[in-house]
Amino acid sequence: MYRAPLKDIQFALNRVVGSDVLAPCPAYAEYSTETAQAILAEAGRFAESVLDPLYTSADREGARWTPDGVLTPSGFKNAYSGYVEGGWPQLRGPTAYGGQGSPTLLLTAVDELFTAANVAFRLCPLLTTGAIEALTQCGSDEQKATFLPPMISGQWTGTMNLTEPQAGSDLGLLRTRAVADGAHYRVYGQKIFITYGEHDLAENIVHMVLARIDGAPAGVKGISLFIVPKFLVNEDGSLGERNDVHCVSIEHKMGIQGSPTCTMLYGQKDGAIGYLLGEPHHGLEYMFIMMNAARLGVGIEGYAGASRAYQRALDWARNRVQGKPPGPPVPTPLPIAYHPDVYRMLVTMKSQIEAMRYLALYTAAQLDLGHHHHDAAQRQVALARSDLLIPVVKGWSTETGLELCSVGIQIHGGMGFIEATGAAQSLRDARISTIYEGTTGIQAADLIGRKLFRDKGQALSALLADIRLELAAETTSDAKLQAVVAATLENVTRLERVAKTLIELMSTNPALGSAVSVHFLKLTGLTLGAWLMSLAAQRAHEDIQSVASDSEDYGFLEAKIQTAQFFAAQILPQTLGLEQIICHGAAAVIDNNPALL
Repeated sequence: MYRAPLKDIQFALNRVVGSDVLAPCPAYAEYSTETAQAILAEAGRFAESVLDPLYTSADREGARWTPDGVLTPSGFKNAYSGYVEGGWPQLRGPTAYGGQGSPTLLLTAVDELFTAANVAFRLCPLLTTGAIEALTQCGSDEQKATFLPPMISGQWTGTMNLTEPQAGSDLGLLRTRAVADGAHYRVYGQKIFITYGEHDLAENIVHMVLARIDGAPAGVKGISLFIVPKFLVNEDGSLGERNDVHCVSIEHKMGIQGSPTCTMLYGQKDGAIGYLLGEPHHGLEYMFIMMNAARLGVGIEGYAGASRAYQRALDWARNRVQGKPPGPPVPTPLPIAYHPDVYRMLVTMKSQIEAMRYLALYTAAQLDLGHHHHDAAQRQVALARSDLLIPVVKGWSTETGLELCSVGIQIHGGMGFIEATGAAQSLRDARISTIYEGTTGIQAADLIGRKLFRDKGQALSALLADIRLELAAETTSDAKLQAVVAATLENVTRLERVAKTLIELMSTNPALGSAVSVHFLKLTGLTLGAWLMSLAAQRAHEDIQSVASDSEDYGFLEAKIQTAQFFAAQILPQTLGLEQIICHGAAAVIDNNPALL
């Protein structure tokens, strides 16, 4: 049974990211720690009581295709009704169209709870969020008035239609066509892997579809983005006739069985009516608005799924009595949590989950500052920083989360391989996270190409300079904490050194950078995670001075210090090997012949 880690999240928000981080944003003048705490408490209740009970049953039942439409697992319709009635969709979106305009920081914290409780359910609102973002930033006034209010209320949902059978990540190869027809277009083509492309949760589905207008330039420069609703919308906002778009099948998958992954056909008859979003041939630019929202959401999925797996593994390790651990004799066998190697695996999970959570929340705060800081110069800095961090959050968190779900199975031993324990589902569900919304390789290419090489490392250098200043301002007489900070600062220098080497490699031959880009992404994630873990340990050390040693809060804060020490001693040294690979291993990839594989 999933337990919402509210105390951990509130510590992350208030003590690591900072309770006053959004103070420079007039748009969030009413945001407060008390408001956030109340919303998170209610989100935790919904996650535990409504979404979590459907986690296993939805996996066993799965979504089902029928000629009349896709049926979601039993309980999903009621859960979605409760989700809408609770006002959860309205947290997002501009207030002018019925949203509450909540900060991304708070939304990220809420998303963790819903995702960990039931990722298959959560994927539907996640894709709707991206569609809302694209409409908000790029839609006409008429399009916003038509589509935003019912989408923000949860009455309608949204999708993102990119992939085609012949065009996976290479969107320049897409063939979906759009033919001008008066004030709209007729769309013809096929899209695959469309999450919640068809379902029975909401009365309408608004598809955001990449297509090429007849006569448009070849490649990505000729791509446009279209709004294609499942049901056409009358002038009074009511639903009209069914559009010429249909789900013809759903995939049989390794995991997230409750989430329908659809093959969509557009224009089997007269063409699906679509409305051009923004300007022609800017579709890829607009789609990246949706992709950034989705990439942050999938990054959350990485550590949220690992958090669920950790809770299950911890419960197992605390109750599974097997043998006696090495060391001083004990009168009776102890739970396996007391065996050093099992403890190592548990704290490996816990420490990295906390590091990923801190980085995602920090990135969310940068997004808020980038859009709403009262100072334009500071907005520019924050946007550059959030752009830098999004691929790290997505790539590092999902790769690490996948590894941790596997560790969770290892803690269970042979029982982890048995479906009845539930440990296997976490791993099956997590496997897709490193692939969709851009594989880890694509995130790494984005990081080194668009975010590092393009500005010659300026955004990264600015972040590392701030980290040095922040850590230098921390003073403590505790030798163990000093060691944590020293290890972090050493790694900041390592990342800076490696980034310079990588820029030089790419200047010589871009393929050299591509050969080690994923290693650089992981190095970046580990370094930034260490920084935030150091801050967490410092804050916990400050707070623990005023807490009774026999209280629950004392144990909570002591655990924060312990996990930071473990991260610095057992996780962070991975960067030594990554540095060697990045600086000296690229040629072993590009100088070899793939034909000999």
